Amino acid sequence: MRSHCCYDAIPTSSKLVIFDTTLQVKKAFFALVANGVRAAPLWDSKLKCFVGMLTITDFINILHRYYKSPLVQIYELEEHKIETWRGLYDTSISEFRCLLSLFDAIYSLLKNKIHRLPVIDPLSGNVLHILTHKRILKFLHIFGSMIPKPRFLQKRIGEVAIGTFKQIAIIQESATVYEALTVFVERRVSALPVVNERGKVVALYSRFDVINLAAQKNYNNLNMTMREAVASRACCVEGVLKCYRYETLETIIDRIAKAEVHRLVLVDSDDVVRGIVSLSDLLQALVLTPAGIDALYS
Repeated sequence: MRSHCCYDAIPTSSKLVIFDTTLQVKKAFFALVANGVRAAPLWDSKLKCFVGMLTITDFINILHRYYKSPLVQIYELEEHKIETWRGLYDTSISEFRCLLSLFDAIYSLLKNKIHRLPVIDPLSGNVLHILTHKRILKFLHIFGSMIPKPRFLQKRIGEVAIGTFKQIAIIQESATVYEALTVFVERRVSALPVVNERGKVVALYSRFDVINLAAQKNYNNLNMTMREAVASRACCVEGVLKCYRYETLETIIDRIAKAEVHRLVLVDSDDVVRGIVSLSDLLQALVLTPAGIDALYS
């Protein structure tokens, strides 16, 4: 990873959506949904430079902050422009210009607990691509076949303890969407296993599912239950992708890479949630831990 630069991980063909900061918040989030992307660089036409990123996290923070606010109606937010919310953004694109190697990118993603980094052309200052955990793991999966595989890949996930196994963030299917947003904001997790009254996992509700509230114009109805929210998802969603303690790390990596998902839910024989194995956990184990760096758990 130290010998490869961020540019090496950019796919031959990909989509990049850029928003002007004068665009209305409502239109921006509709555009994210329409283009199937989770984030967009922000261009300030007055400063003539990129000034940040608009992400699903921003949408979640806006909904959570103002849905029950007595001072503003949620529909009023539709008329605001992105620049109105500049105070909410703390990700500056300029600080990532110095990222040269994929190793540095992985360290920055995990250390700052963020999910995407813009790849900047050092000459023009233009954004070329948005680098994500998923893209980096796919790069590892493709080119990792050219080098000897570490022995620990043959160990069971229960032995290597890679993932989250304590204080797992879950949500009852009887809970409301607003309660799920609260967990997203307070726990800074990217997805929640939805469980029934017996504790069995029945669905997975992610941050990306929240953005679909904009497409369906349901963001005024955050009191709907998780059962209703999952059932109303517009896109066809496959069942929860799971893994088990007896499966090897290599098997789990292959499953995540092929399914192009961000995490697997670790369950027992009764489908009760026992852990979460995420892309962050895998990148920490595959790249940073061998280098003696513990960015994720420090």
